[in-house]
Amino acid sequence: MPRFGKVYAGPEMPLWRRLVLRHSGSLAAGLAFAWVALLMSAMVAGWRPPAGVLSAVFTLFALMAVLGLWASRERERMVRTLPLPHFLKRKLRDAYPHLSGKDAELVERGLRQFFLACQRSRRQFVAMPSKVVDSMWHEFILHTGAYREWCELVIGRFIDHVPAEVLGRNSKANDGLRRAWYWACRDEAIQPRKPSRLPLLFALDAKLGIENGFAYQPDCRGLAPADGQGGQGGAYCGESFSDGSYSGDAGGFGGSESSGSGDDDAGSGGGNDGGSCGGGCGGGGD
Repeated sequence: MPRFGKVYAGPEMPLWRRLVLRHSGSLAAGLAFAWVALLMSAMVAGWRPPAGVLSAVFTLFALMAVLGLWASRERERMVRTLPLPHFLKRKLRDAYPHLSGKDAELVERGLRQFFLACQRSRRQFVAMPSKVVDSMWHEFILHTGAYREWCELVIGRFIDHVPAEVLGRNSKANDGLRRAWYWACRDEAIQPRKPSRLPLLFALDAKLGIENGFAYQPDCRGLAPADGQGGQGGAYCGESFSDGSYSGDAGGFGGSESSGSGDDDAGSGGGNDGGSCGGGCGGGGD
């Protein structure tokens, strides 16, 4: 289990694993540059590197590239399974006393789904769509050292906290929400353009009765507009992420669709594990 205290060493794992997760990508890039530089020197300047140097550098680059691929797959596994601090669920229930222990576990799974979207968005901004998941995320980030270590090892970069929001006039925020929607849907084999249900991350506020939370419906046809900010019948619409009614890249879900693989209805295979929260809410990845 992770250790939290005055000194936090990060998730418990062998040193070699920690080093590969942190440095395999940068080492592969450096070795690739060194190999190209040696090759260009040999071709342009007529300089002959010592025997075996080019082969050795290329072999090391290939090894680092393979380790980089392993690190990418390992991070996706860890974001689903690596223990998060237990105090996050306790603090969440302090903030929302009506939540049960099982409710807090669902929120943790929603946070994992958000982190998975961040991981898959290739360093692009991902916005938080849930008030209750945002509460748990904010509590985690208050423990800066622990949070930074977890982010860098599991996600591959530090994720700054930005409060939960909905579609509006800010195109950057809109695209960040589209990325969250796209990858949360893909995680549960939901078609992002024609959702039949909500992914966990977008269902939790309504499911758990969060005051001033963001309630979503997969399809808002037939519901009367509730306000001037896109809500319908008291809910926001899943289809609004792709229908072009808000600024930003609606057609490509903030660029996510071009980086995704397969068809829209092809999920990652990490969705339900039997803990669906019902009422149109997906099971989420865990």
